[in-house]
Amino acid sequence: MNTTSNPARKKRRAAVDASMMMVIILLMTQMWLLTATLESYLAGHHDFALPAMLVSAVMFLACGGMYWLVIRLERSPKTDAEPPGWGPWNIG
Repeated sequence: MNTTSNPARKKRRAAVDASMMMVIILLMTQMWLLTATLESYLAGHHDFALPAMLVSAVMFLACGGMYWLVIRLERSPKTDAEPPGWGPWNIG
């Protein structure tokens, strides 16, 4: 069994992994923003609620963009087929 992957598949996998890491970072930041904003709001500082909501909406849209990227990569034509003559004996 040949364990080497197609270079296009490796690039696609790297892009999916990178976008997953970016989504994780964005969601962690969004949770921190929610906590900080709620704490500030409950302390009586009502000025930060609207800007925090806008920043959170931008982060949500960024996560949606990353999701769209992953879906687009998954629907792209797969080029996993080995080229002719590829293999352990290089016949062809």
